[in-house]
Amino acid sequence: MKMFAALLAAAFVVSPSRWERQTQDVTIIRDDWGIPHVYGKTDADAVFGLMYAQAEDDFNRIETNYLNSMGRLAEAEGESAIYQDLRMKLFIDPDSMKAKYAASPDWLQRLMNAWAGGLNFYLYKHPEVKPRVITRFEPWMALTFSEGSIGGDIERINLRDFEAMYGAGAAAPVGNGDAEDVEADPTGSNGIAIAPANTVNHHALLLINPHTSFFFRAEVQVVSDEGLNAYGAVTWGQFFVYQGFNDHVGWMHTSSGVDAIDEYLETVVKQGDRYFYRYGAAQHPMTVSTITVPYKTAAGMARKTFTVYRTHHGPVIRKAGDQWVTIRLMQDPVHALTQSYTRTKARDYQSFRRTMDLHTNSSNNTIFAAASGDIAYFHANFIPRRDTTFDWTKPVDGSTAATEWGTPLSVDETPHLLNPASGWLYNSNNWPWSAAGASSPKREDYPRYVETGGESARGRHAIMVLQNKKDFTLDGLMSAAFDSYLPWFEQTVPALLKAWDTAPAGDSLKAKLAEQVGALRGWDMRWSATSIPTSLAVFWGQSLGRSLSADARGAGMALEDYVVQRATALQLLQALAAASDQLSADFGTWHTPWGAINRFQRLTGDIVQPFSDAGPSIPVPFTASTWGSLAAFGARSYPGTKKWYGTSGNSFVAVVEFGDSVRAKAVTAGGESGHPDSPHFNDEAARYAAGNLRDVYFYRSQLVGHTAREYHPGN
Repeated sequence: MKMFAALLAAAFVVSPSRWERQTQDVTIIRDDWGIPHVYGKTDADAVFGLMYAQAEDDFNRIETNYLNSMGRLAEAEGESAIYQDLRMKLFIDPDSMKAKYAASPDWLQRLMNAWAGGLNFYLYKHPEVKPRVITRFEPWMALTFSEGSIGGDIERINLRDFEAMYGAGAAAPVGNGDAEDVEADPTGSNGIAIAPANTVNHHALLLINPHTSFFFRAEVQVVSDEGLNAYGAVTWGQFFVYQGFNDHVGWMHTSSGVDAIDEYLETVVKQGDRYFYRYGAAQHPMTVSTITVPYKTAAGMARKTFTVYRTHHGPVIRKAGDQWVTIRLMQDPVHALTQSYTRTKARDYQSFRRTMDLHTNSSNNTIFAAASGDIAYFHANFIPRRDTTFDWTKPVDGSTAATEWGTPLSVDETPHLLNPASGWLYNSNNWPWSAAGASSPKREDYPRYVETGGESARGRHAIMVLQNKKDFTLDGLMSAAFDSYLPWFEQTVPALLKAWDTAPAGDSLKAKLAEQVGALRGWDMRWSATSIPTSLAVFWGQSLGRSLSADARGAGMALEDYVVQRATALQLLQALAAASDQLSADFGTWHTPWGAINRFQRLTGDIVQPFSDAGPSIPVPFTASTWGSLAAFGARSYPGTKKWYGTSGNSFVAVVEFGDSVRAKAVTAGGESGHPDSPHFNDEAARYAAGNLRDVYFYRSQLVGHTAREYHPGN
């Protein structure tokens, strides 16, 4: 306790009295859902209040995000996180970040100061809160987590191969590493913008629907007298609304299939005690440094020091045969934080587009809508110019200048849409070539590296609910976002039915599956909590994934296409038999409604949630996005459970209408607070499962009658 007090005292280089004075210019209003509406005289005041409010709701998640972003997780969690920390420390150096902070523009420094002040003031006012590691937040730390995606670019580095390079197995050459033979639920998000011409009220509409792990972001509003007025989802610990809207524009980010991270094969030669790499006709010395990773042990803190290597391309991350592999990715935290914040204050398409010229929203597509009626699609914001004779999806030759990056492609040089003739546009982590139907960008107009993904069942579903519709309303867009059709089964189920129909009459498998096939034959391919065919179809699809995913990948095909084009009748029927048997074993009968299986449960505030069939839970009717469900719920069983519990998918959903004023509805998974004893820990769960979005109180006048508490930070 004495050490903790001493560390806190060190934080008071900015005195508590100064924080106390600043709080008088900050007001936090908690609405009847616990959502903080933070008002400040200046942007810095608003940021101070926002961070204080976030810390009230879930300080643990804030600290954990920064333990991750600074490579300090092992200080809390021990030896198992050493290589995760080392990977981060390759890119995040405190001295470098402090220098970047010092060189930042004054306005951004003020915001970073307020960010640290709000968190430190919370700790000062709540001595009962014991941080695991970070007892004092310093302003430069905000630069280590400057873009709000759930998985940063750095996390693309395979930890197994990374440990083989720098750990005990460093001498053993390793390959890229293959994924397990399972069909993983596609991650990412949905964004839809509707032009005024396709709406009843002739106002632009926007769907904001990130698919992330649950409870990764909070719902907030942050307002200042300097023009800030942003509402939406903020990643815990950040001071900008990542996916949201203000009174003039809205923005929604989806994960991109862009190739914006490259690996280089380096030919390395050891001469004496030094390593060199070939570049052109010359041998260049490797840059060598040491990184120390502290980690927690039962006996206290210990340290492990690593020697790490770099070329001008970037750090060495693994071996491939006799060569070393380096990685190059975007590293520009000051501009990234600038872009993340300034877009929240954009007033129209032109000012929003100017933020895109910073090219630091590295791996995301953006869906945009504005009160002016403009709607737009921006493809991945950071795409370095490259020689198209190389296959950039694989490691390229690091010894030639031909593989160097050029300047980033401009917005006009990347797939981009502004007010397409279709009157709508969308993205669901699929390719952009269907983003606006017939008005979409054309693949042949762009280098291959701008997009490496494909179409998906979810993408086809989005087109189905958007095309040829001219009467959208706010509620109509919400209904589209929760449309229950499952396109993955559109062709696969008929293939199964054909397999059963053509099986010999005396076939024992045909007899066993007659009732199941009858249920699927009469199914409308729509999810619902009461649907037995939904249960059967999802278990069948998973069974196919286990048995055929490896073959599908080997053929270069999506599982869905492989099932229809290559799978044998016997394989399809055997998978259905396996699905039926599993349902019967787990739930007593295959006649089990989907809602009895697929559940939402929140028992504790732990970041890694525990689940129990004995605990309270509620049915969720929508499925994983694998099957084309726009409303996504990634669930599975856990040790000791038969029911499936969701941990990812729809995490925040909002529909927004822009006009003379803004009207919006939203829902958050579970609730705003991370504290189980809070009334707002799970108060939105039933609405979440039903897709029943609540009204957003965007204007202060709307909070009248809906205010649970109004206070200054620390009061």
